[in-house]
Formats: sequence, C-alpha cells, structure tokens
Amino acid sequence: MTLAKIFITGKVVKNPEKRFTQNDLPITSFTIDVNPQDESLVRVFTMGNSAETVEQTVKEGDNVLVEGRLQTNTFKTSNGRDKKIFEINASTVEKISAASGASTPIAPAQKENLVQFATEEISQDLIDEDEIPF
Repeated sequence: MTLAKIFITGKVVKNPEKRFTQNDLPITSFTIDVNPQDESLVRVFTMGNSAETVEQTVKEGDNVLVEGRLQTNTFKTSNGRDKKIFEINASTVEKISAASGASTPIAPAQKENLVQFATEEISQDLIDEDEIPF
C-alpha cells in the first residue's frame, strides 16, 4: 500500500543487494538507519537503471538522501505473527557522504551544490504581518 511521497536521510547499514525479476528487471535493495539513537530501520529498493547505479556506488556506512514512495508491507514471522515493515520505493538515491575511512569522500564543493537557497528570493516571498488573517 502506498502511503505518501517521502524524502529521508539515513546511514546505509547493509551493502545494496541486486536481484532480478522474472522479466530480467534489476531491483536493488538496502537498509538505512534513519534514527541512530533508536535504530529505526527502513528498507529501500530501486528498479531499472537506478538499481544498477545504486548497486555500484552506494556502500555500507554511506549517508544517503532517498526520495520515493513510502509503503508498508506485512509478513509472517517464524512464530506466526504478522509484522509490518516500512519500505521506500525510491525514485532517487543520492549519496550525501561516503562511509568513514572510504578512499573517495565527497568534495566540499559537491556538498555545497546539493541544495542551494537564494535568500533574496525567499525574503521577497514572505508575507507581511498585515496580510495574516488572524
């Protein structure tokens, strides 16, 4: 069941694993920890060309930004109880930083270009206090 569109960041806790459907469509899945204090794990999967790219570039320990559709899935545990898990059908996976000790960290110039806000544009769009209806 699709719940909503989601943007989320987390640390990859397991190297991506690539598999193929019966129609030879590649699917890559991996797990991210979105809250290290509570160990909140979310499974992420990508399909097609994205699956190939993710499998080749994302590794355990990397911090990633994931955009996609949030879904829930239910499966039976070994004791017969239903367990609900959260999954993201990712449309975009972007590496924010490489794993600690990796030989190719992302350069600072690349980090700055991930998201840019023009402060002048934002300030022009703000509502004056006179326009607030309450």
